[in-house]
Amino acid sequence: MIKVEHSVFALPFALVGMMWGSLEASGSPWPGWRVFGLIVLAMVAARSTAMAFNRIVDRDVDAKNPRTQNRALPKRLLSVGTASTLTWASAFVFVLAAASLNTLALALSPVALLVTLGYSWCKRFTPFCHFVLGLSLGIAPAAAWIAVSGSMHPAILPMVLAVALWTAGFDILYSLQDEDFDKTNNLRSLPAWIGRKRAMSVSRLCHVGAVGALCWSAVAVGGGPWLWAGVAGVAMMLAFEQSLVKVDDLSRVNMAFFTVNGFVSIGFFLFAWVDVVARSR
Repeated sequence: MIKVEHSVFALPFALVGMMWGSLEASGSPWPGWRVFGLIVLAMVAARSTAMAFNRIVDRDVDAKNPRTQNRALPKRLLSVGTASTLTWASAFVFVLAAASLNTLALALSPVALLVTLGYSWCKRFTPFCHFVLGLSLGIAPAAAWIAVSGSMHPAILPMVLAVALWTAGFDILYSLQDEDFDKTNNLRSLPAWIGRKRAMSVSRLCHVGAVGALCWSAVAVGGGPWLWAGVAGVAMMLAFEQSLVKVDDLSRVNMAFFTVNGFVSIGFFLFAWVDVVARSR
């Protein structure tokens, strides 16, 4: 039900926040194995909590949707009790990891859980649910900055915006597959509300905004040529992602969603890593 790759989207950006926060706080992009391990543990635990809870909340809807009816809960490969146990256990591990980092991380851990778990209900109330999902991933780099420094810094906020817009943009594309189903079942996705063509335009605007926010981030942290190269790479990958999805052809949505976005997050992390190493020498 929960796959390792579910953590791939946000984790690299969290590690970017970790490096930037550590560089600001101590002059070194590496905070040590203990802090690094706790950040990874917290990220995976938070993502597992959110995914398991989402599967529980959506199990009846998933059972009706041909695209999702083979998931573990609708197929009764797992019980709701087992999924609930995973949700609570993952949430406990997340809070424990936050408490092991610093006081501010612990204090804000319920807020992080509220955002990530709250997304699961949003599609029933608002077509802006994609932006709530964006926020739930967008707070990852700020959380990692807090984890290494014990404080919030405005320099990380453009990255929060970038990740939030990037996520909302690709989630809108992914939701195009369920446009008709969402209309029939009174689910308020953006495609079901304004139609496929307009939703795709919003997705493109989100990705343009994400690139702009990455440029802002590069300026805010004093990034060098390697970081700017990473921003350029993200811009090209997002343009490619948008080109894969057509109004009348959704056959490559999964490629755009899973494959391209994996390259976006991991690729940007690698360029940011080279950049901070170069700047910290």
